[in-house]
Amino acid sequence: MEWQVKVWTDLGESPWSEASSWEAGLLGPGDWSARWIEPRDAEPRPPAGDRPAHLLRRDFLLGAPVKRARLYATAHGIYEAFLNGVRVGDLELTPGYTAYRDNLHVQTYDVTELLDEGANTVGAVLSDGWFRGRAGAMRIADGFGERTALLFQLHAEHEDGTVTVLGTDDAWTTSTAEIIAADLMDGQQSDLRRAQPGWSMPGFDASLWAKASVASGGLYDDFARLTASPAPPVRRVEELRPRSVAVLGSGHQVVDLGQNINGWIRLALPAAAELSLTHGEALDADGDVTTDHLRGEDFQSGEPLPAGQVDRVVTGDRAGGVFEPRHTTHGFQYVRVEGARAPLTPDDVTGVVVHTDLRRTGHFHCSDDRINRLHEIADWSFRGNACDIPTDCPQRERAGWTGDWMLYVPTAAFLYDVAGFSIKWLRDLAADQWDDGCLTNFAPDPGGRAVQHLPAEILEMFAGSSAWGDASVIVPWELWRSYGDLDALAEFRPMMVRWVEFAAERARTRRHPGRAASRPEAAPHEEFLWDAGFHWGEWTEPGVDENAFRTADHGAVATAYLYRSASLLSRISALTGHPEEADRYARLAEHVLAAWRTEFLAEDGALTPNTQATYVRALAFGLVPRHLRAAAAERLVGLIRDAGTHLGTGFLATPYLLPVLAETGHLDVAYELLFQDTEPSWLTMVDRGASTIWEHWNGIDEAGVAHASLNHYSKGAVISFLHNFVAGIRPPADPDPESAGYRRFEIAPVPGGGLTSASATLDSPYGTIASAWRIEENGAFTLTVTIPPGSEADVRLPDGRSFRATPGTHDYSCPTGV
Repeated sequence: MEWQVKVWTDLGESPWSEASSWEAGLLGPGDWSARWIEPRDAEPRPPAGDRPAHLLRRDFLLGAPVKRARLYATAHGIYEAFLNGVRVGDLELTPGYTAYRDNLHVQTYDVTELLDEGANTVGAVLSDGWFRGRAGAMRIADGFGERTALLFQLHAEHEDGTVTVLGTDDAWTTSTAEIIAADLMDGQQSDLRRAQPGWSMPGFDASLWAKASVASGGLYDDFARLTASPAPPVRRVEELRPRSVAVLGSGHQVVDLGQNINGWIRLALPAAAELSLTHGEALDADGDVTTDHLRGEDFQSGEPLPAGQVDRVVTGDRAGGVFEPRHTTHGFQYVRVEGARAPLTPDDVTGVVVHTDLRRTGHFHCSDDRINRLHEIADWSFRGNACDIPTDCPQRERAGWTGDWMLYVPTAAFLYDVAGFSIKWLRDLAADQWDDGCLTNFAPDPGGRAVQHLPAEILEMFAGSSAWGDASVIVPWELWRSYGDLDALAEFRPMMVRWVEFAAERARTRRHPGRAASRPEAAPHEEFLWDAGFHWGEWTEPGVDENAFRTADHGAVATAYLYRSASLLSRISALTGHPEEADRYARLAEHVLAAWRTEFLAEDGALTPNTQATYVRALAFGLVPRHLRAAAAERLVGLIRDAGTHLGTGFLATPYLLPVLAETGHLDVAYELLFQDTEPSWLTMVDRGASTIWEHWNGIDEAGVAHASLNHYSKGAVISFLHNFVAGIRPPADPDPESAGYRRFEIAPVPGGGLTSASATLDSPYGTIASAWRIEENGAFTLTVTIPPGSEADVRLPDGRSFRATPGTHDYSCPTGV
């Protein structure tokens, strides 16, 4: 179907747009005639990490010229499709990572130009991928099944009006590939001597290949789970030339891309070589690649796990060609190359950046180069963790931790269009929700709903944590603020209801052992105090024992998030036409708020526990009564000053720290923290050469030693302060249908920190929003804003004056400066 549009606004009538089109794919199970096929696995099957990729192929004839053709493809595992010797499309890591038992995405390719009248061949390379490869921090394999499988269906419309439909069936044959091992965590191993040239072209002799097995039963019979992804695909989005290639005394060569990325390298191959490529984020004292800081731990034995990220390739007798391992990914800046007989040059190596091909929507720039660099590394860190799902890190775990995306989604929604990306992930989160409403701490979860029946001691740290589960409410709400998508609120409201009911039930029926010991008789308000069960708490607070969370009382955190989610659920219920439930959850929120204040708030505004994070969260969530907010904010500033004007927040409170200070009259302190350059601080990362955001504040310590992941985007959420306060572009905190999605918004920059200029642009659903200010030589503050058609903004100047701005470009100034 094709269509054109025009727009009528206050500025007049637009011309007709260029014609656009869409088409329907395979809409239901009845549209599939193809059957699932499995390659012939070795028996017994090799362990995960050592399993080869498989080739699958079929020859076929087309009796008439092709007018239009589509290939519909998916797999249990990762596939690459080929037609007549040509790789189909430019997508990577297909079909992506989902809750495969409920949601499996199908890719549609236009293959009209790849088909010939007469002889043709369709083929695929198939590897373990997320479906049965190693996954997560503990490298658990076979999460969704023990066998890989392929499902292809080709539709060719001919010039004479006939249609040829060809699918995977028992006519396909299979062989092992030159990829002798492929795993997303461990790496890819290829023996190019085993290559079978022409295997996906007509005329290839496949007489020694085995027949593929047609599979049925279980997931294979459930075609209703097949669907299109609402997210953009994963692609190779950028290529980097190495900054240097160093030859060490050991003979190893170390490639430095100059940037920590998610992806792989493309390497020009010498003849008769056996190369080993170890990928890492940091160098040791000898200049060699180290991965010690990236090793996970077996949760049962406590033994450290291999860091993985090692590719190996055995070349053939002839030089030439390249090695590009498309059946794995790595998080890395450096690559140790072993086995090369001659020095490599930067021209021999290309860093290939691989992630979801998101459309860039937001930009920021200011007069301070270090702040610009901070913004850049936060952007790179998100890019490295947007590989089909929002991951925590692209090396050690690559899991879709819910808390990470909850914290970063407002920042990401400014930088990129993450609407479909988030919807895809939320559907997997909802699919894996347990019967009692509990949510696991990451999505997709290979254990799925089945793990809810395991013993509680095994489930520790995997499900039910406050804040992490609250992503089910907060992420859709942030999508509403940024995109005005009421359908998303309606779709995920049932998940939100079940989560909030779960949390409320836990509050009502359980008590933390420490509280029960000190107060054997539960106080009435404890019915709404959520303090028991497993919680990650603030997580990674500087100077706090990282294992203390296991037994700590996280009631102040969990109850705060229960209030936040119940309040938002009330608002969401009202927006989606559920007034009775809106009232119900408003009452729940009131009770939870009263319980929080009774337990953790003193009459003078002092909070328990007495930490920066507690004050930040309380002020950000509205837990402190209006008459005590100033006192609470002063106590927060006191804690910051006591720490030598350093932040003391961890995972959860850090994104709110600077906004809370700015909104409570302490903008100067917010800027001091932003520009703080001793540990812990953001500029410590910049000054120590970070190219992505670190998991811990001391990711590279003073001695140059690496700790934990060096690519964890959550602390990079600070750049929302740059967007919303420094440049001043802010969506409403509680939008209604008339203001959501930047239909109504604010532009209210708050200069400080010695900055003399700042600018930002945002491609909103209504068009481009721009804010650019400068402090002139005479001290005057000048501001230029652009408001897109169909929207309007409240513009506030630093001197307190405000204006209503309609579509167009407007200039403002403060005669007295700032």
